[in-house]
Amino acid sequence: MADRLIITRIDIYRFSIPMVPFTIATGTMDHAQNVFIRVHTDAGFYGVGECSAFPMIVGETQDTCLIMAREFAKLWKGKDALHIEDRLQQLNDFTAGNTTIKSAFDMALYDLAAKHDGLPLYKFLGGERRIVETDITIGIASPEVMAQKAVEFKDLGARILKVKLGKGASEDIARVKHIRKAVGRDMKIRIDANQGWSFDAAVYALQAMGDCDIEFCEQPMRTWYDDRLHELMQLSPVKIMGDESIYNHHDARKQINSRSCDYINIKFAKSGGIFEATQIHDVAADKGIPCMMGGMLESRIALSAKLHFVYASPNIKFYDMDTCMLGHKVDPCIGGVMYDGYLLDITDAIGIGADANDEFLKGCELFVI
Repeated sequence: MADRLIITRIDIYRFSIPMVPFTIATGTMDHAQNVFIRVHTDAGFYGVGECSAFPMIVGETQDTCLIMAREFAKLWKGKDALHIEDRLQQLNDFTAGNTTIKSAFDMALYDLAAKHDGLPLYKFLGGERRIVETDITIGIASPEVMAQKAVEFKDLGARILKVKLGKGASEDIARVKHIRKAVGRDMKIRIDANQGWSFDAAVYALQAMGDCDIEFCEQPMRTWYDDRLHELMQLSPVKIMGDESIYNHHDARKQINSRSCDYINIKFAKSGGIFEATQIHDVAADKGIPCMMGGMLESRIALSAKLHFVYASPNIKFYDMDTCMLGHKVDPCIGGVMYDGYLLDITDAIGIGADANDEFLKGCELFVI
């Protein structure tokens, strides 16, 4: 097969997926603000990419992603898709940030490269299959409602709960205590404050939850309190996972070197995709800091790419890969990752192995560059 893969056209879709409203500390979303792209080549096949804008976290909206996608597409037309690092550097030279939409373009490049080599993405990345069991997330509500939801998930076979907090430390303590009492001691519980606490509130809440057997707490404070994370870790009986504090491998290095996290949550929407996510993974692995695979509100298309990445990333020890189970009212994906309860699996189709349903795409706004 030719060692060049020239980009001829990029299709960009406004990929809105209606959802049951989902609430975290920073806000409520009633649809996934996603963008889907197809990067066409002179070889007659295309690569797919998807990203999910979460403006309260990453600062990008679906509209900003669509605008930047058209600019990125212009940069790439006529260029070789197999030179992944060069193509991504073009985007980074053009604009800082915008990691969410960059992740869709990154994903499409890796899909193309794996298809070019006739391999499923995880094999292209040098990975191998393993058992991947996701947690399931409980959005913020009253302690009683959240405890009831936890029991429902337990009855459905869930073994790991991720509990959203950050709306008042005292009520957050009540939320966790209600949930732990309702589900007993067999289920794992991890919590995510989504930057919702002050330093004092974080100390208070985490110390009060010390007897609740919490696996870890994601991002207890706003990122501007990163300089106090080391101090918090000395006072907390619960381990700390960096999320919004860690976008790239430089952030990871700084957090690890300052002893400001026990674990790291990797998300393509923060890293800009697989290329940078791999560097975060490797920095953390070198320092003995386990990672989690997380996400925003992606469909099974991006979820498929995430599973391939997990298979190739042995230092990812935790899996928060439940986005498609959080109330998507429509599944716009064909092929791709499958759920067996809370276990994830995928076929050995080449590339990412997932695509968008053409019928769904007919209802999406389309830009062709």
